[in-house]
Amino acid sequence: MEADSPASPGAPEPLAEGAGREFYSLLRRIKGKLFTWNILKTIALGQMLSLCICGTAITSQYLAERYKVNTPMLQSFINYCLLFLIYTVMLAFRSGSDNLLVILKRKWWKYILLGLADVEANYMIVRAYQYTTLTSVQLLDCFGIPVLMALSWFILYARYRVIHFVAVAVCLLGVGTMVGADILAGREDNSGSDVLIGDILVLLGASLYAISNVCEEYIVKKLSRQEFLGMVGLFGTIISGIQLLIVEYKDIASIHWDWKIALLFVAFALCMFCLYSFMPLVIKVTSATSVNLGILTADLYSLFVGLFLFGYKFSGLYILSFTVIMVGFILYCSTPTRTAEPAESSVPPVTSIGIDNLGMKLEENLQETHSAVL
Repeated sequence: MEADSPASPGAPEPLAEGAGREFYSLLRRIKGKLFTWNILKTIALGQMLSLCICGTAITSQYLAERYKVNTPMLQSFINYCLLFLIYTVMLAFRSGSDNLLVILKRKWWKYILLGLADVEANYMIVRAYQYTTLTSVQLLDCFGIPVLMALSWFILYARYRVIHFVAVAVCLLGVGTMVGADILAGREDNSGSDVLIGDILVLLGASLYAISNVCEEYIVKKLSRQEFLGMVGLFGTIISGIQLLIVEYKDIASIHWDWKIALLFVAFALCMFCLYSFMPLVIKVTSATSVNLGILTADLYSLFVGLFLFGYKFSGLYILSFTVIMVGFILYCSTPTRTAEPAESSVPPVTSIGIDNLGMKLEENLQETHSAVL
């Protein structure tokens, strides 16, 4: 009894210590889920793609504002030519079913449609700036994300959880914050010549981007990255070359070429080539949806560079927007999606696992194995 008497006045202390330990354990679990090495790697890869997009935006704007050169199809044509020279030629020297001629015999019409979607998506988004406002392009361009999720649901059998929809909503909130910062900073000074046409072009371009990205994810996970890039390079070069002669012949003829303009074209082509080359690598270990969420920060990088090159006004909302988008992106990557396999597939192959982060799946398997042992 005497030994038990000192414990009564100190009884709340063990309870407080237990609650503190539980809270600390909860924080560690949250930190361990949101800030794993695989998620940090995914974030880094996504921001690398954003920087490539930022490079294409800055060089295009520099050409348009300083040198009055507005030739988006020519710029895309150079990129497709680079893809053709590297990846299509690579396919030509392969043997077996991966050979260029074998692929063309079996799937030529599919890759024509894919090349057409990719070329027109690039063209429509750029052309929309001539008709509508910057705000409309930034907001309506996000229409591609729900379209991409819907296509992934039906084509790739991706199955989302509540946290994925919450994460997408958070990212779109960040985009809204960025648009609000643009308006407050005075960047919204172009009312456009025909807003309705411009908005329709943005919606069509965003939808075509979604189609292209879903096809890209399917090809790089089921077939190979080289096949996707080689076929896009081949048919993208042909389609953009024909369209180039039709819609931009006069614009190209009026360019007063010098080494600065040529250097900007080369810089744009290299940034776009790096974007096309690295995006399949990122999509293969994540998903097309998570990549599109990650590259929402590209406009913010362009704004930050524009502070020095084009005299943009800074707003603290840009930092808030970047933070909100990154929080949504981390939330999306923190939980892997599932793949609903067709009924006839009783044992799904490894390459068909629909996972936003392959590293997350490996961690989950380790946890399930540990639970089974226990």
